[in-house]
Amino acid sequence: MNELHHVGSRAPRIDGRDKVSGAAEFVDDIEFGPDLLHAAVVESAHAHARIVDIDTSVAEAMPGVVKVVTGRDFPFTFGLYMKDRYVFAQQTVRFVGEQVAAVVARDPVAARRAAEAVSVTYEMLPAVLDPDDALDENATLIHPELGEYPHVPWFFPHGGTNVAHWRKTRKGDVEAGFAEADVVLEDTYRVPRYAHCAIEPHVVVAKQDHAGRLTVWSASQSPYIQRDLFAEALAPIGLTHHDIRVITPYVGGGFGGKAGVTMEIIGAALATAVRGHPVKLRWSREQEFYNTYQRQGLVATIKVGARSDGTITALGHEMHWDAGAYVEYGANVVNAAGLSATGPYRIPNVSIDSLCIYTNLPPGGPYRGFGYSEFHFGLESHMTRLALELGIDPVEFRRINAITEGDELPYGAEMNPSGLVEAIDRTAEAIDWGTTEASGDPRKRIGKGFALFWKAPAMPPNASSASFLKFNEDGSINITVSGMELGQGYLTAMAQIAGEVLAVPPSKIRVETPDTDRNPYEWQTVASHITWSCGNAVHSAAVEARERIIDTVHAARGYEEGTLYLEDEMVKCETDPDFELLLSDFVVSGLEMEDGTWRGGPIVGSGSFMPDFASAQSDPQTSQGGHPNVHYTVGAAGVVLEIDIETGKMKVLRAALAVDVGKAINPTTVEGQIVGGMLQGLATVLYEDMRFDAEGRLLNPNFTDYKIPTSLDTPEMVIPIIVEVPQPDGPFGARGVGEHTMIPAAPMIANAVADATGLRVTSMPITAEKVAMALLEPV
Repeated sequence: MNELHHVGSRAPRIDGRDKVSGAAEFVDDIEFGPDLLHAAVVESAHAHARIVDIDTSVAEAMPGVVKVVTGRDFPFTFGLYMKDRYVFAQQTVRFVGEQVAAVVARDPVAARRAAEAVSVTYEMLPAVLDPDDALDENATLIHPELGEYPHVPWFFPHGGTNVAHWRKTRKGDVEAGFAEADVVLEDTYRVPRYAHCAIEPHVVVAKQDHAGRLTVWSASQSPYIQRDLFAEALAPIGLTHHDIRVITPYVGGGFGGKAGVTMEIIGAALATAVRGHPVKLRWSREQEFYNTYQRQGLVATIKVGARSDGTITALGHEMHWDAGAYVEYGANVVNAAGLSATGPYRIPNVSIDSLCIYTNLPPGGPYRGFGYSEFHFGLESHMTRLALELGIDPVEFRRINAITEGDELPYGAEMNPSGLVEAIDRTAEAIDWGTTEASGDPRKRIGKGFALFWKAPAMPPNASSASFLKFNEDGSINITVSGMELGQGYLTAMAQIAGEVLAVPPSKIRVETPDTDRNPYEWQTVASHITWSCGNAVHSAAVEARERIIDTVHAARGYEEGTLYLEDEMVKCETDPDFELLLSDFVVSGLEMEDGTWRGGPIVGSGSFMPDFASAQSDPQTSQGGHPNVHYTVGAAGVVLEIDIETGKMKVLRAALAVDVGKAINPTTVEGQIVGGMLQGLATVLYEDMRFDAEGRLLNPNFTDYKIPTSLDTPEMVIPIIVEVPQPDGPFGARGVGEHTMIPAAPMIANAVADATGLRVTSMPITAEKVAMALLEPV
């Protein structure tokens, strides 16, 4: 009875039929009838300027126009972690593309034409486009009011500067650690900005009815966070949480870009200006690039010391993050990196400075990996370089220093159980580490690269999940949760967890997408925490339902509760092998007694989960004293890379990634995350390249000029490796895996390029052009 039947199985996705048949409904698919209005925004043409005047008279007189609004109509701020952002710009625009006004019209063409007719007069201000320039004592202040912005208690903004948050982590004596090192290596690494490139663009439809109820349909990773931020921002016009409903159907990709609130607040605000009409706002592909979150740029200076035996003695890591014009979400990326920028290594002496810096580029925010991909590029490149300086094999160097259970983390807490060493060994074996491979083409070289990775969920200490569960007459189950299915297999995993507890196959379980009126609370679908957190809530709901089933059968049939168990959609008894009672016979109707009375009734369950050990309270100068992260998921990755030394063109011959997921609820979807994450990571290092001009304007906001790989660019072989060292507080031992699998891609490519050619590239992307030009330079 302790054998698992559904958890750990390769169950088909429960949302698969909806998606392959076209039945899955996305926000843009929903019909709203003839009353639907359409919105278009008026965007800033400048990176930094003062708004002198907005003339809407021509637009207001155009055919089909219903309403034109500006910042005067909605002078409200919003933000998840720091309230520094505006529904519409107030007095000042801070990036090219920022919304200044909006038009609501009868059709989208009329809305766009009227938006183009709005005339805005600006007074130019100096634009700051580089984070290091923003740190200059004479730099223009992008947010002079920074010191007044409300923010979470674990942020430390520096008013009167462009530093929106500074996370400091200190452990041990760094200078003493460097003094005892036999080798000390220091260098600077640069990572540019990146776009999320979800296939579905941002879209929102909002309607405030004549009773005052505001309903918002959004393509979102965060329906409850959206409701909360809408309520806060629109409180001045009388709205509360009670008045707002957020409905989120299927979402066509997110990668962090649809977390929190960006353009959705515009739709919510506009609906209050045209009561009784639904209003749709849909971003174009170009807007998707420049007016949603971008992955932040990073300049990282790393200094690491080690003894001749390979033991790391000290690490210094200073990170300057290009956070863009508003940091209401992006500052938490900077915070997360500042707590974990040692990587998965046991290092006794640590100094980390992670600075969130305002610039006049589009707002930075969450992106798959949440800062870890960025700092791992430099860190894992550096670790390979340090190993070679010491004359130690890079894989062996990582074995020597790999963090293990009970080791002290950078902020003083203890490391959770993990299979990091197993991941190292299995990855090395998969790429035949230690053997040299040669190409039959004299123009080509083959190199191998290796990298470790780790990541913790970056979330508030009180982030929580909840679940409701009910049985139907046929013994099937409905589960309501408010996590989002983004393609990662979340709904199926929840069905497998419940099915395991209740002995019901996942194919008979329906997991519903969020509606804040009907589904219970979920913080957000971010941080790779959903399997762990929401999985625990679903497990609790299923256990509660199981207890009610057992209680009912005990009351009606007299069997001792401790002898009853569930198997094959039936209740069975250890002491009576012949007793079998189908769940469908009583989970709604109950069980009849000999006297004609009934016991039981509809079986339901509820569950919630919040970690009770997490704490963001710590010394702001050292980060010691708290427990900000609940656990880490760890792993290793390796690549075999072929390079044409004449053209720089690279081909991934073989890539392997091993990740410790605790317990793979569904191995097929975990393998999908490994392959998908690896490919997305390879795209950022080999192809994607966001370019801005000297005025802060994005030059390539489209898939013609912003290169993403196609199926023709995929590696010849990707080897997914699942390691399972249980997470003690995870459902069936599971922990998250969604973001982690793209983190090691960039450094492993950089290390393979160096192995093949001797060329060390310290800035991303590592394109064929960059490699070819560098190889032509005289040594």
